[in-house]
Amino acid sequence: MTRRSTLTTAPEIDRLIQLLAKLPGMGRRSAQRAALALLKKREALMTPLSEALAAAAEKITACSTCGMLDASDPCAVCLADRDDAMICVVADTADVWALERAGVFKGRYHVLGGLLSAIDGVRPEDLRLAGLIARAGNGRTREVILALAATVDGQTTAHYVAERLAGVGVSVSRLAQGVPIGGELETLDEGTLFAALQSRRPT
Repeated sequence: MTRRSTLTTAPEIDRLIQLLAKLPGMGRRSAQRAALALLKKREALMTPLSEALAAAAEKITACSTCGMLDASDPCAVCLADRDDAMICVVADTADVWALERAGVFKGRYHVLGGLLSAIDGVRPEDLRLAGLIARAGNGRTREVILALAATVDGQTTAHYVAERLAGVGVSVSRLAQGVPIGGELETLDEGTLFAALQSRRPT
């Protein structure tokens, strides 16, 4: 007969593990390892991290223009001198970072805040679609590029957005070659993103 351990974790440690386990890519065991690393390096890691989290919670907000997360509103990208004729639509802020690292897009961005998903319960009204349609119809925009993941949810969202933009009077294109089926933008290298943007095609 197997005896069960009677060892109990301190509630504070258990709470830390539970919260870490909610992060993307973090299971229970990974969260335990991360929690122990933080506890062992309190001065070098845990204290600065807690301060950074508090500062981010206080200062970071979604840009009221494009939806990107930043410490200012409008965000730094919206305030910059860029090409107003193009809007690149992405799902999340991480996608903006990926495209900016590649350095291949000089237009404006619009962050939807997610992708349509029946499984996750994400509906059209949960995304920043009204703001996109308003921006696309402002008279300055000529092209909207749908830079969404080549997943089922990404393609469903791209199709829906393209339909909503049909009567706005702008050209709508999607990323083409270089983006694999099932691929997420934030995981792609700069060369792949460059090829995808250069080879975009009409919807």
